[in-house]
Amino acid sequence: MNAKVEKAGTSPADMAKLAMAALLLIAGIVGYYLLGNWTGWARVGVVGVGIVAAIAVAAFTAVGRSTREYLSESRFELRKVVWPTRDETLRTTLVVIAVVIILSLLLGLIDVILKWIVLDNLLNMGS
Repeated sequence: MNAKVEKAGTSPADMAKLAMAALLLIAGIVGYYLLGNWTGWARVGVVGVGIVAAIAVAAFTAVGRSTREYLSESRFELRKVVWPTRDETLRTTLVVIAVVIILSLLLGLIDVILKWIVLDNLLNMGS
């Protein structure tokens, strides 16, 4: 994170905006249940409008500004990532599958040997 990003303060105006955003979100959810005679997509649209309106109001608070800053810096950092090629991914996947098969056979063999030792000892103790 960038050193110039500071902890967002909570002013009374920001608190009012966040309360308004929460009310808009709640209104969208309540509208979904109150408008039971509407079609399914229209009811989902009411919730969608509530969510979009809540995000729009919350975006203009200090928390919203710091969130936008964080997302923009994250996007910038994602551009720096060097993703593996298709061949590298395929090769790595095949190595992982081979290791899993080898280890499962090894553990299965150890299990069979321990089972044989334990059963042999139990049968010899009984006689």
